[in-house]
Amino acid sequence: MDELSRPPEISPLDWATTPPAVRALVHALRTQLQSEHLLLRQQVVTLQERVAVLEAQLNQHSGNSSRPPSSDPPSAPPRPPNGPTGRKAGAQPSHPGQHRPLLPPDQVTEFVVHRPITCPHCQQAVPSDLPLTGVVLRQQVWELPPLVPTVTEHQFPTVTCPHCQTPVRALRPPEVPPGSFGPHLVALLALLHGRYRVSTRDLVQLLADLWQLPISLGSVPMLYQTVSHALAPVYDAVQTTVQAQPVANVDETPWHECHRQRYLWVAVTVVATLFQVARRSRAALEALIGSPFGGIVGSDRYSAYAHLPVTQRQLCWAHLKREWQFFRERDGPVGVWGDAAMTQLDRLFTTWHRFRSGALDRAALQQAMAPIQAEVRRLVEEGRDTVPWEKARGFCRDLLLTWPALWTFVREEGVEPTNNAAERALRPAVLWRKGCYGTASVEGSRFVERILTVTTTCQQQQQPFLPFLADAVQRSWAGLPAPTLLPTT
Repeated sequence: MDELSRPPEISPLDWATTPPAVRALVHALRTQLQSEHLLLRQQVVTLQERVAVLEAQLNQHSGNSSRPPSSDPPSAPPRPPNGPTGRKAGAQPSHPGQHRPLLPPDQVTEFVVHRPITCPHCQQAVPSDLPLTGVVLRQQVWELPPLVPTVTEHQFPTVTCPHCQTPVRALRPPEVPPGSFGPHLVALLALLHGRYRVSTRDLVQLLADLWQLPISLGSVPMLYQTVSHALAPVYDAVQTTVQAQPVANVDETPWHECHRQRYLWVAVTVVATLFQVARRSRAALEALIGSPFGGIVGSDRYSAYAHLPVTQRQLCWAHLKREWQFFRERDGPVGVWGDAAMTQLDRLFTTWHRFRSGALDRAALQQAMAPIQAEVRRLVEEGRDTVPWEKARGFCRDLLLTWPALWTFVREEGVEPTNNAAERALRPAVLWRKGCYGTASVEGSRFVERILTVTTTCQQQQQPFLPFLADAVQRSWAGLPAPTLLPTT
């Protein structure tokens, strides 16, 4: 052993008198301890990074991730309140007010005239035949009629044919329902369940309470399927229309079907909205919007959208803002970097709202967005290269791979920077899922797709729900083509 191999804690004199075998043993032990020390230090660094990741995951909530607000833990910070405006609550002095317009006389069911009997000033009787001298005060009162169902009995007597002596009955006319319930009642059941989220058991009780109408619990799902069958051609027409649109916002949310994991997909366009229960996969996306889809898809960064050309995508900036807020809440350089990015995102949305309000035209929007794009690019490249957290570096690498898809809304008409339209369309379905826990059959999932598609598209087309559903059921029973929901142009 040479001098350089001597452990610093042993003096040169003692080391010189140490037998060679002991020196070799000390050297081996020292090398082993150094290796173990280095290994333990590496493990500490790895565990510290893992703890940081787990703590970050533990602190996730709807404000800094894609988690829904309903999953927020009690420790989640409350949403920031709107700043004070300095105005009192309620209608403002310049507010025009909202008043129910009076119906024209031909739409009034009954007129009741209240003439004065005594004068409130002199307390004398007022003759009933005095001519009117002033403006008639009109008060129209809306009221529901007595909630009593109409019951029509269709009789089919048997007669004997005078020619062949065979007993015969008349065939059921197309306008007569095949069962015990008419088209409006069947449509109402489907509407209350599929649009207003009334459970099947509550529907039975509701019909009994409001209309004294008896119906068994098992009959209600059968009537749902009656409506589902009637809406199938309408659903197909909406799907064809959606797949031909230039812009579609797409999203998905978990759904359970026969205790299997499925997802409820939605594609929102300007004229129609399409729902679909399927797996969470590229194949499901292609079945929803068609393959290939010729328009632009607004979405989050889920991998099923990755096969689309970046020039046909718009990544949701609301999702990105929550992710950057997640980095902003970290300590050290990551938080500083995230804070700088959030400043640019605030500028981005401010500029977009000015464009939406008409303060900027398309050319001015592109000019105002140019420095924001440049600064965001610089921050993303900085995050990829220097931010000391692999999660942030990976996030930046993904953004650079899809960079053009961040700015489609700047150059293309009809494209929004967020996917809020799809998320808003899914919210009623999410509330329905929380109450019904999904569907118990494939046929139930088809009903979910069709009733959500038709009612949401009816709302976009400003068509009342119930008359359209009742017409679809009546036409289905009569063997007639389904009603048209979408404009022909």
